[in-house]
Amino acid sequence: MHRILLIDDDAQLGGPLAAYFARFDMQLVCALRPGAGLELIRQGGLDAAILDVMLPEMDGFALCRLIRKESDIPIIMLTARGEVMDRVVGLELGADDYVPKPFEPRELVARVQTVLRRRVAPPAAIAPPDTARLVFDGLVLDPVTRSVQRQGELLELTSTEFDLLHLLAREAGRVFSRDDILSRLRGHEAELYTRAVDIVVSRLRKKLEPLDCIKTLRNAGYSLALGRRPA
Repeated sequence: MHRILLIDDDAQLGGPLAAYFARFDMQLVCALRPGAGLELIRQGGLDAAILDVMLPEMDGFALCRLIRKESDIPIIMLTARGEVMDRVVGLELGADDYVPKPFEPRELVARVQTVLRRRVAPPAAIAPPDTARLVFDGLVLDPVTRSVQRQGELLELTSTEFDLLHLLAREAGRVFSRDDILSRLRGHEAELYTRAVDIVVSRLRKKLEPLDCIKTLRNAGYSLALGRRPA
């Protein structure tokens, strides 16, 4: 059973939502304060976190930033409906997805299931090409351990960042449009996802510095421009 952390100061939300999540074989652990939520994350054993933007002690953005310094746990932000900038900022800080409030519990469950699926590497017997170690000049990707080394240094990437880099690396040199990337990585539609691709690429570029390997082709998309080496 997956354990999901909800950090939201609405005391009346956790109980009914936990009962609903249990129908999908997920245990929802609730924290009313960011500090309590951080402590639960540090204790380990959690598979994903859901953060409300409006929280006491600190807002969800500051909390997301703190979590990303310590953990690559998938993060879903709960944002006010219509607050586009809330969603942009959350994604820029390392969130993997967002759900606008008020939300349907089934949609939230579906988003959680999606980020959980992306964290599970496919077995080699099922998809050998996707589990092959990819080696480039200054960059190594290992899909089995979901790890990335830049010039010998291990990078900390979110699950979305890794999936995007792996997609580009599997067919280095090919130009992927934003629609290509969305259909490969998300599997469902949302109004901000086209913008989210640009944000994730921007985060990746910063983490890959000094490598300048993700190229933008105007009105076309993105590609990985690195020399391939034998694995």
